[in-house]
Amino acid sequence: MQNFFTYRNGILHAEDIPIPNLAESVGTPFYCYTTAALEYYYRLFQSALAELREVSIHYALKANTNIAVVRTLANLGAGADVVSEGELRLALAAGISPKKIVFSGVGKTPVEISFALQTGILQLNVESEEELGEIHRIAATLNTVAPVSFRVNLDIDAKTHHKITTSRREDKFGIEWLKIPRILRSAVSLPHLHVVGLTTHIGSQITNLQSFRKSFMRMRNLITQLNASGFPIRRVDLGGGLGVLYDSESAEGLPPSPTAYAAVIRETLGDYHCQILLEPGRFIVANAGLLVTRVLYVKEGSNKIFVIVDAAMNDLIRPSLYGAFHAILPIKEPLLDMSRQTVDVVGPICETSDVFAHKRSLTPASPGDLLALDSAGAYGATMASTYNLRRLVPEILVKGDQFSVIRRRPSYKEMFSLESLPPWL
Repeated sequence: MQNFFTYRNGILHAEDIPIPNLAESVGTPFYCYTTAALEYYYRLFQSALAELREVSIHYALKANTNIAVVRTLANLGAGADVVSEGELRLALAAGISPKKIVFSGVGKTPVEISFALQTGILQLNVESEEELGEIHRIAATLNTVAPVSFRVNLDIDAKTHHKITTSRREDKFGIEWLKIPRILRSAVSLPHLHVVGLTTHIGSQITNLQSFRKSFMRMRNLITQLNASGFPIRRVDLGGGLGVLYDSESAEGLPPSPTAYAAVIRETLGDYHCQILLEPGRFIVANAGLLVTRVLYVKEGSNKIFVIVDAAMNDLIRPSLYGAFHAILPIKEPLLDMSRQTVDVVGPICETSDVFAHKRSLTPASPGDLLALDSAGAYGATMASTYNLRRLVPEILVKGDQFSVIRRRPSYKEMFSLESLPPWL
């Protein structure tokens, strides 16, 4: 894969801009994305699908919801996969047509369903019989017909982290695949529903093709059964989940390429005359972003060295939440013969779990040094919080030798403006 964060004259650059210049402009910590990387990964995914007959890409906004990131992808032709009214509104504001938007999620509220139907989106991915009934009720009230696709729980373990596996029988997502024929038979008789197809999504950060092959084959078998029963399936949404490389030193090897992933789709479903929807998120944005932070202190304990930085788990929660790995890059390029230390890189939050790296081998760091947490474009800023009343970090988008602050750091006054005292205080 191509790298858009490279050392030039000993300094890490984002495209043509030195990272220290960005740090001086907005302060640390901050997220930095590059336009070239977003375009590269989208086109890489798109080109891998070229041999498939009828396929569309619906970017999963949950990976990164910044409107500038979404607009960049919309300009390339991306649709959207959304999981809330907020994401739907942002997709529309970013310029994505309603007819290119799918709405997923197990807990859509009546307000969200109503807004989606009035907006005229492509489809609602239904995750339970109860939700199906609610969608029909709301569609009847609006005197419209709801386009629905049944999300199928295939009872398949994606062999990824257990917190992001989504199609095992005990997971909350989707309708058990054995129940689909009965529910579809009931749904097609309801006047305010239009069953447009089937949907599946087995998890995130999947690094083996076998899980995809198994799920797509199970979908194929289900489609064959439904077609034979007089319920032709003309659209199938295969979700996302294709993993990316976070740890170049991992013994697990490289994740599957988009070309290999597309080949599995072609082998399992390529002979079916149905529209295929795909929902990549992480694959497109993860390696397009860095979290840049500054070293505050280097603390020598009795058994280890702590490198304390000004970013924290509220800014990037993946290491604390999932035990996720992010490579840590010094902004000043280390010399080949420089010594290394084994350190813990930690943040200032009052939680022992506020750790970015345990026992990581790094070149010695000093207070004031800049570091970058690599592959932070997905599930970084979008999962950030204000825990410990820390301000949300800014986001920057780079294009060549230009940059723009695409989300600024809020002031404390803005943060506190959402709160108020009751009359008795």
